[in-house]
Amino acid sequence: MKISLANIVRKTTAGILTASICLAFASCKESEAKKTIPADYGSYGADIARELASQYPNRSAYSAEEASAGSYICDKMKELGYEPEVQTFTGSSGQTSQNYIVKIEGTGFYVEDANGNYNLEKRIAIIGAHYDDAMIYVPEAVEGEGEEGEETSETEGPAYSYDGISDNASGIGCLMTALAQAKDYSEMGYDVYYVAFGASSDNYAGAYAFYESLTDEERSEIEVMYCIESIYAGDKVYASAGYNSLISGKKYAMRRKLYQTYDVCYANTLYTNYKFDIYYNESGIKTDLDGDGVIDIYNEVSANRSDYVVFDEAGIPVVFFDSYDYNFTSLEEMKDTKNLNLQEFGGQIKGTPADSTELLDSVIRKEDTDTDEDGIPDKSGDVLQIRINAIAFVMLETLNKGSDSGMTPKAYKEYLANPTESTVITPAATEETTLPSAQVAEG
Repeated sequence: MKISLANIVRKTTAGILTASICLAFASCKESEAKKTIPADYGSYGADIARELASQYPNRSAYSAEEASAGSYICDKMKELGYEPEVQTFTGSSGQTSQNYIVKIEGTGFYVEDANGNYNLEKRIAIIGAHYDDAMIYVPEAVEGEGEEGEETSETEGPAYSYDGISDNASGIGCLMTALAQAKDYSEMGYDVYYVAFGASSDNYAGAYAFYESLTDEERSEIEVMYCIESIYAGDKVYASAGYNSLISGKKYAMRRKLYQTYDVCYANTLYTNYKFDIYYNESGIKTDLDGDGVIDIYNEVSANRSDYVVFDEAGIPVVFFDSYDYNFTSLEEMKDTKNLNLQEFGGQIKGTPADSTELLDSVIRKEDTDTDEDGIPDKSGDVLQIRINAIAFVMLETLNKGSDSGMTPKAYKEYLANPTESTVITPAATEETTLPSAQVAEG
């Protein structure tokens, strides 16, 4: 049998072409699959969190390292193409700190007035996280003997270094991730204000300064404030409303965005892809949470305070993200984690030396594994990256669904074209109007 060179060339070319087509098809399918995975933002936010913690571990309020950390954040905002507003304020001690603010204008919403007319109005959403840290734990003195039997009082420090990776470098990583992804939400109705707060440990001085700088008009247009703090070290990620939702008759109005947050998390494949979920605090403890003399049920709110307090006090709906473990029968028992490898300070991480990248990464961070054996490593190893990306995704997607009181210009145009088939968004009148569709998870 004779085999010509032409046939060899022909067959070789055909084989290469077939292989190329297969590779291209596989690449296309892989690219398509990647695009459909929600919150697939890579390590951008986690890298920022770890870099912020390692470079500026002692960034207490008004310190030189806090100032340097603020400049670092400012530079990162500029790298994304924004020119942040630098807001300098004076704290209780007379010292100064800075907030870093990026305001991205949205399309607005058409809102129906009392006469049935629709007017284009602004609505504002705030996404905030503080960048200072504050280790408040003081180790107990350990009695020992010095030279020649002399008694001494010493302190034994841990073998790892505190750097505030969870409180609150993790929150800043999430804030920056959301800001980096904002470009993909060009038809966002809300004006979104991204704020890195300084001097949070000084009674939320940065958050107060920011709120006080807003005009009366801006304050009236704020529909929700998202606050992100300490999302790495705790056993689970929770979303909570503010204490203003405990006021009789205001529960649903003040928790509407919270419920939408659960809905977005539940409706997407975050658990399938990342084993990520957002939990309710459903402890059910009965106590006077807000000090008004009325017994409250400890559901869907948090005793952990952060910069959201400023907006909560102003009557603005808030959604507070933190990682913690609320699954206890009393407030006194609650702590960040039940992880047996993180019990040196009774399971408390925030405010203790255990808030350390070195320690937390060694205990929590794992290698990605191919658990479903599809040839692609699952994104399950880096809990910090997963939580940062998933929370950023949930916030942006919730806001992208629109306002509870109006329609985006695009939706309004569709409504005008077909008013009988379009749905007009109107505010819910009562708490019984709807319930969150997300499954209630044990808190």
